[in-house]
Amino acid sequence: MTSLIVAKRYAKALLELGKEEGQMEQYGQELAEMVATFDASPELEKVLANPAIERDARKRVLEAVLEKMGLSPMVNNFFRLLMDRGRINQTRNILMVYERLLDEAKGITRAQVTTAAPLSDDDVAKLAEALKQVAGREVQIEVKEDPSLIGGVVARIGDLVLDGSVKTQLESLKESLRRGEYA
Repeated sequence: MTSLIVAKRYAKALLELGKEEGQMEQYGQELAEMVATFDASPELEKVLANPAIERDARKRVLEAVLEKMGLSPMVNNFFRLLMDRGRINQTRNILMVYERLLDEAKGITRAQVTTAAPLSDDDVAKLAEALKQVAGREVQIEVKEDPSLIGGVVARIGDLVLDGSVKTQLESLKESLRRGEYA
């Protein structure tokens, strides 16, 4: 929990700077690039975060990475600050929080939608419009499939779960029959 609090502080600070400079999306993309670099080379992240390795050596490695990546000066300084404060290992959490804050700033809500079968682009657009009515703001949908649902859709928007799956309806009917509740 503490790491998310720390991540939120850093993400919020970078987002505010991004707002001032009109670079919110670019800064988010550059954070994501660094996470992708860490994913491609987990050893790099371990070296940068390892306090047993001399600080100057870690800084030289970071500078070489930043030079190769060609990030904006602000994001370069951001990573230097993370290194100086021993927070470079928080980059993934910072990115996660940053993306959420960026969505809020842009008036976007993300929804995870699970379906039993693939949806057409038209179905996804209709679903996004329906969820927009529920959420009261623009909704971006991430769709995944789960054949065990049998049919229908389960949508998650933050803490709200809208379950219209056949599987849940059947389980509810089964439970009603067990309790002797007949409609």
